[in-house]
Amino acid sequence: MGALVLGHGAGGGVTAPDLVAATKAARGEGFSVALVEQPYRVAGRRSPAPANRLDEAWVAVVEQLRESAVQGLPLVVGGRSAGARVACRTAAGTGAVAVLCLAFPVHAPGRPDKTRQHELDAVELPVLVVQGERDPFGMPADGPARRVVVVAGNHSLSADLEAVGTAVRGWLSQLF
Repeated sequence: MGALVLGHGAGGGVTAPDLVAATKAARGEGFSVALVEQPYRVAGRRSPAPANRLDEAWVAVVEQLRESAVQGLPLVVGGRSAGARVACRTAAGTGAVAVLCLAFPVHAPGRPDKTRQHELDAVELPVLVVQGERDPFGMPADGPARRVVVVAGNHSLSADLEAVGTAVRGWLSQLF
């Protein structure tokens, strides 16, 4: 069917419950799934590298996957929180056909004046954003090719993992 490559958030890894739910949903739709751990986490560091370094590492991993494990498959990129931002910023450069964002951080908590909405707006591909109704990082706006699904809970998206999986499964099933 296709391939889904997912990255983690700044403070967690690829075992985050919403990433696990999205992985299960995608595999249920016949997608191959690759979960990507950023180099700073692999090295044992807690804080992420600057955005350009995160983007470089992500693009390198996606390029390697495109040459091997997911060769020839339509590629959906995405991630949770900071991983979603990386996927949005690099979507065009990776040859993705769509982007999946789990808990996209529109702004830092309490800082709605410093928005990151432009990173979502720059993506011209189909985008699904699954966002907690009480996410302190804000609520992204719908867009021409963007669907925002609001689920119970906050930024962790762990309050209703079934709803996360249902949203991902439904969207992926309609992509191709």
